[in-house]
Amino acid sequence: MSERMSEGLVSACPSCGKKNRVLYSRLGSEAHCGACGKLLPPPAEPLGVDQGSELSGLLRESALPVLVDFWAPWCGPCRQVAPEMSKVAERNAGRFLVVKVNTDVDRRVGAEHRIQSIPTMAVFRGGKEVARTMGARPAAQIEGFVRQAIGEAG
Repeated sequence: MSERMSEGLVSACPSCGKKNRVLYSRLGSEAHCGACGKLLPPPAEPLGVDQGSELSGLLRESALPVLVDFWAPWCGPCRQVAPEMSKVAERNAGRFLVVKVNTDVDRRVGAEHRIQSIPTMAVFRGGKEVARTMGARPAAQIEGFVRQAIGEAG
């Protein structure tokens, strides 16, 4: 499981348990545990990032494309898409990062990103939004949307 920090992710090494920080700017590269030297796996679960300042830092610094799911706990379709986003994150670990933003936590995030309905999914590359879609959908459709947005063949 990974934790967020303003400049990167902190995750425990699966081999020795030591916590390691990987900068957002290094997410596309191999990272090794500082204690045992074993390869650290890329994030394979959606990361919860609810504060606007942390989200902008992640989007600006991430070496990987970022799929952001803007959601709220009271939204039925958002709850339906949550397990699909988990599948997407697991199947695409190391290719792109999956982030969930609860728009009820920091309402400025929704306003700043012009979120008018939820769930809204947006793909960012190099800190810039490159595609957006709204509504719940299965994991395979979400993956197709991201591949098209970042210019990868299906």
